[in-house]
Amino acid sequence: MTLDDLPTPCLVLDIGILKRNLARMQAVVARHPGLVLRPHMKTAKSVDVAALAAPGFGPITVSTIAEARYFAEAGWRDQIYAVGVTPQKLDQLAAIGGDIKLITDDVEAARAIADHPGGLRALVEIDVGEGRGGVTPESDELFTIATALGQRLAGVLAHAGHSYRGRDNPTMAATAEAERAGVVRAADRLREAGHAVPIVSMGSSPTALHAAHLDGVTELRAGVYMFGDLFQAQIGTHTLEDIALTVLTCVTGRKPARNAVLVDAGALALSKDRSTEAAPHDYGFGLTLDRQGRDTLGGAIVARTHQEHGEVTGPSPLPDLAIGARLRIAPNHTCLTAAAHPHYWVVDGSDAIIGQWARVNFW
Repeated sequence: MTLDDLPTPCLVLDIGILKRNLARMQAVVARHPGLVLRPHMKTAKSVDVAALAAPGFGPITVSTIAEARYFAEAGWRDQIYAVGVTPQKLDQLAAIGGDIKLITDDVEAARAIADHPGGLRALVEIDVGEGRGGVTPESDELFTIATALGQRLAGVLAHAGHSYRGRDNPTMAATAEAERAGVVRAADRLREAGHAVPIVSMGSSPTALHAAHLDGVTELRAGVYMFGDLFQAQIGTHTLEDIALTVLTCVTGRKPARNAVLVDAGALALSKDRSTEAAPHDYGFGLTLDRQGRDTLGGAIVARTHQEHGEVTGPSPLPDLAIGARLRIAPNHTCLTAAAHPHYWVVDGSDAIIGQWARVNFW
């Protein structure tokens, strides 16, 4: 099979680029003695990718109960379910088995975890500047939640999601240090109060790659670095050439009067993420590449989407593309784009299909 044999729209994953991205992150982790990489599988949601990113059934991070069950059944038993948990979900999580650790920033949830017969453990979520979930490192709530967890306390966890607002290396490095310092400060305060804090976990792909040092941190979580996307390329996580995931699409209509073509990848295949709108270069709903994944269309972008239609246009005249011609779209936000598809078609630098990898969706 080749790309010409695939139904469109569909996901194409270049394993050579994926392996290069994984190696880059492994090299970063290797610079910090004693640090463990706990890759976040919320982007890939695939055991085939996990076999490369967390070989030997190493520790992973997940974001849904469906992921937790899927990866545990495949052998990845050491997991952090990195979403605030409700008491109603504890039975489902405990039934999965293995060592699934939860996170919480709420004392009532902490008490429910401590009282649950399944032996679940949890980390206290620390807010290091994003302003989403978590308690601040200096908050008294830190002690209240840790005390409620008691022997179920597994550590502390932070995520610097606000790193996505950075646009240069010094800003990213400063955000990484604020994340590190905040989560380590929380751990130190708990230890001074007599709590055991075995895990000190931080991570986002930008801060993982830009941190000058990670003293006091025991593990690093990151996920989007595996596939990359247009937004991450603009904030310095990787280059455009490191985007491993594209959406294969076909030309369904030609509109030369407005220098446009219609394709069969619309909002459901690409997502409506517009993160690059606030970045230095706006790629609309995705950068349009040729069949081989090369940027040979003069910077053409998907300028508009409807449910099953995308409209490609560019600053330069588009080539004469036949109906049915195949193109590839690099996504703005690979996590959301991949979530619309059931599997990956795998290539390795050519148009030959070398595999089909399943992924788990939903919750």
